Amino acid sequence: MIALLLTGLAVLLTAIGAFLSSWIVITAPIFALYPLSVGAPELSPWLLGLNLLAGLLALGLRTSWLKGGILLVSAVSCVISAMPLLQIAGTTQRLTAEIETVLGNNYTDRIPATIQQHWRSQPFSLVDAFRGIPDPPVRLTSGIPFAAPEGVPLTLNVYRPLQVGRYPGVVMIHGGAWRSGNPQDNAQFNRYLAAQGYTVVSISYRLAPTYRFPAQLADVQTALRFIQKHAADYELDADHLVVMGRSAGAHLAMLLAYQPDAPPLRGVVNYYGPVNLERGYYDLPNPDPIDSRAVLVDFLGGDPTQFPREYQAASPGTLVRPNLPPTLLIYGDRDHVVQSKFGARLTERLRSHQNTAVFLNLPTAEHAFDAVFQGVNNQLALYYTERFIAWATHLP
Repeated sequence: MIALLLTGLAVLLTAIGAFLSSWIVITAPIFALYPLSVGAPELSPWLLGLNLLAGLLALGLRTSWLKGGILLVSAVSCVISAMPLLQIAGTTQRLTAEIETVLGNNYTDRIPATIQQHWRSQPFSLVDAFRGIPDPPVRLTSGIPFAAPEGVPLTLNVYRPLQVGRYPGVVMIHGGAWRSGNPQDNAQFNRYLAAQGYTVVSISYRLAPTYRFPAQLADVQTALRFIQKHAADYELDADHLVVMGRSAGAHLAMLLAYQPDAPPLRGVVNYYGPVNLERGYYDLPNPDPIDSRAVLVDFLGGDPTQFPREYQAASPGTLVRPNLPPTLLIYGDRDHVVQSKFGARLTERLRSHQNTAVFLNLPTAEHAFDAVFQGVNNQLALYYTERFIAWATHLP
């Protein structure tokens, strides 16, 4: 009976480990399966442990052919699940070289020790991958109304350190393909950043397809004006403000910061945001799990031949000029929603106009990799993001 249970458990764990690990190297063809492609690389330490356990259980089996089969499958799965971990050292070296080349080897020197003491001590921690990144207590004020365009109530959430003070600010714009999302998204990241000494303001905007561009841009501009007007109420230093977003939110963050009449901002943080919507309509990822063209049609009303001006006005790359705020661009090399090559092209364009741009390419990351907060690639992104934001908000 015990031998039968051991056999069943070994087979089950081997099957689960092999199935989940396979998504590290293949991409889901449909959106329903896409979370597997996103999560597998981030949870690779767990998958490696699962595959090792399956192999150890197989060693106790009496049936030689079954033992050999399980050991073979487990070995292959171990190799696959170890791939993201084996690339960490080289990736860290490359990312560190990139940020130091752009910002300077001593870019952290001007940042107060009170900020640096909260930073992650290393780009990746295996302990945190298993236990999770600590979730510090902060003050949170939710559901603050800031506008109601066309009768649609828009609100924001404010995250602040526990101690009353006056802090640099981060305006957070949620993603969701312009069709979904709310200020509650990415709450753990917002708390993490607030605990380091920032006032983080997470905002909402009207959603497509009910409301099409430029409604979303107008809403984030309204939010920024409201935040600046009420900066003292939220213990925020409006002269030291960074805007940040993910995916569609990153797109809006860049549009907001790059407008000719944009107020002074200290920096922009772009996590895998679209930058050239017309090119993105025609140059699709393969596979294309979210149906990118349908997303763009919902956002802009049609294809680029029908709405050429809208596609141009909604593309941050068309707004590039000298004297833009420093920009941090983080993309996943395996992103099948917003391909990393678009971020690389925007980086080149920004630099060609003498702007500061840091481009960090994560080789095993898919779109929305940071949904797994303790994941491999989010740990890497977090390490450099907190340093960039501190650098940008403490520029003279």
